[in-house]
Amino acid sequence: ANFSGKKRPVLVFANSEDDPAFRVQMELLQEQPQDLLERDVIVLTDTDPAARSALRLKMRPRGFMLVLVGKDGGIKLRKPRPWDVREITRSIDKTTIRQREIREDKEKAGKIFD
Repeated sequence: ANFSGKKRPVLVFANSEDDPAFRVQMELLQEQPQDLLERDVIVLTDTDPAARSALRLKMRPRGFMLVLVGKDGGIKLRKPRPWDVREITRSIDKTTIRQREIREDKEKAGKIFD
């Protein structure tokens, strides 16, 4: 699927749904869904190494891996351990595209100053 320009995919890889890191990551993502929705995040999971999905072949995770992909399609970060929503959103908020979105949202709301 091509989300380029519209969504920010967060990819969560594991060798099985029973992977403790995978379970922790999914719980963390569900704690603050609003913060992810505001940033156009879509969560994609792959817990089946045998299926050899295109994403898995491209990213080559070894066991658990969290990958943040930007709206430009570029990989913003790869993490071998779970990250909470605050860490993920902070990372997103540093990107150029997100900075522009924040500015545009403020302009729409009529806020020129912070």
